Amino acid sequence: MIVYNTTFHIDNGVLDEGVAFLREVYLPRASASGFLLNPLLRKVLHDSEDEGVNFSVQFHVKNIDTLNFWLESEGKLLHQELVAKFGPKIAGFSTLLEEIDWRK
Repeated sequence: MIVYNTTFHIDNGVLDEGVAFLREVYLPRASASGFLLNPLLRKVLHDSEDEGVNFSVQFHVKNIDTLNFWLESEGKLLHQELVAKFGPKIAGFSTLLEEIDWRK
């Protein structure tokens, strides 16, 4: 199992609308296929929020092949919708994390 993390920077001018989009559209639609599991939305804490706020969106995914399938079949459309709605006022970057059992 891997964790698919996308950190979004949301401009203060669209903060409420951007967070609502993540909650009401992005996370439900991304997890509806059943390929992305256990959606989480977290605010990234830092000292200054003058220009915007960062949020982490995380999902568990079975493997990289499953993630790539989702990205090609559904993820592209969802990303295009976000860009069409917010343009440069929301920017993101993704990382893949491997879960490691620290008790072993």
